[in-house]
Amino acid sequence: MRLPVLAADEMNDHQQELHTRITARRGGVRGPFRVWLQSPGLCERVESLGAFVRFESSLPKHLRELTLLMAARHFDAQYSWNAHVAAAVEAGVPAQAVEAIAERREPVFTDEADTVFHTFCRELLETHFVSDDTFARAHAIFGSQALVDTVGSLGNFTMLGMCLNAFQVDLQADHRPPFPDIRGFEHVTGDGDRSQP
Repeated sequence: MRLPVLAADEMNDHQQELHTRITARRGGVRGPFRVWLQSPGLCERVESLGAFVRFESSLPKHLRELTLLMAARHFDAQYSWNAHVAAAVEAGVPAQAVEAIAERREPVFTDEADTVFHTFCRELLETHFVSDDTFARAHAIFGSQALVDTVGSLGNFTMLGMCLNAFQVDLQADHRPPFPDIRGFEHVTGDGDRSQP
């Protein structure tokens, strides 16, 4: 990681309170929270948003996990992918779909609603917009609140991926990454041509 992990005696009162709260809710201060604690005001708000989209959103659990995996793959965020891939399958995302996302192939879902949801998220991540047809289909299935929560999830997990990559959080340079074409890993190991996207 590019930033030092704050020791207990280096934290101000706000940071210590956040450390205690995050530990109680998440079992410890790991991954991106070791970065976000450097800015306690941001950390407090990010932790609150992250807790909402992971635990309280109107989306069913498997779709919450799917947004996380899609954003992680979009940013080649190794830490968040590895931390959630098993949870996504356990929540109901088909293992074959997870493998397809990792390999940048179009996943196949047995549930049409999941297919529409994936298309909505993919279009937003890849083109930064959602087509009228996709929006209409998604809105008819999920409704307004769920689509707002979907965008909130993607936004949160996109920010997460950027944090992990910018600060090289747990990129695990001693392991090959889970993606066949990951570039972030090469920045840590020095392998490959960094000029390529």
